[in-house]
Amino acid sequence: MIELREFSKSYSSQRNAPFAVQNFSFTCQNGEITALLGLNGAGKTTILKAIAARHFATSGTVLVDGVNASEHPEIVRNLTGFVQEEPQLPDEYTVSEYLNMVARLHGVKDFTLQTDLLSEILCKKIRTLSKGQRQRVNFAQSLLYNPPVLVLDECTSGLDPAQIIHVREFIKSLKAEHTILLSTHLMQEVEALCDKVCIIHEGKCVAFGSASHIALQYNCANLEEAFFKITSQKGSE
Repeated sequence: MIELREFSKSYSSQRNAPFAVQNFSFTCQNGEITALLGLNGAGKTTILKAIAARHFATSGTVLVDGVNASEHPEIVRNLTGFVQEEPQLPDEYTVSEYLNMVARLHGVKDFTLQTDLLSEILCKKIRTLSKGQRQRVNFAQSLLYNPPVLVLDECTSGLDPAQIIHVREFIKSLKAEHTILLSTHLMQEVEALCDKVCIIHEGKCVAFGSASHIALQYNCANLEEAFFKITSQKGSE
């Protein structure tokens, strides 16, 4: 489970500096896929990095399976698999070398990979991989130490339609045994994958619930209509 309590994050130590995210609270349950839906710059990546203990709250609390990310970052990093939109992969490593390095960092002596995901590229240098192949490696590194929580940042960005379908089916297959939080600005991604939706706008949670619940709450025909209604209203306040 993921829980944020009054989470705020500023990237400046200056007094009265603006917050990227402010007083943000929500919960992601086990066995569910939750979407962070927002415009570019809304604060989605800021939240995901805090959950994965890549940076820390300025104020408030981030809990992953009950563990405070600021107080125990190494534990939280082992509890979360983080798939970044633009993974920082070592170009001169082969895929196999890189994954073995990640396994050692997480204290994993033996691990099993999905052969259909990586078998044909294990011996390739990472610098030779296509965007889709790099994303497969990105997913593999997030899963090989069997974390209960997955944090996915725009994980289908830049993929072709066939690759997107493959990634979506793969995410669905992980749902039963994981808590999954993904960020996106694609309505079709939410509709295809997600049980719950959190709409974030200008660093704040402005709506939370199922897609149908949010649409009904704002008297809209669908989530897309509700999203633009919510964000345009908030932007004009």
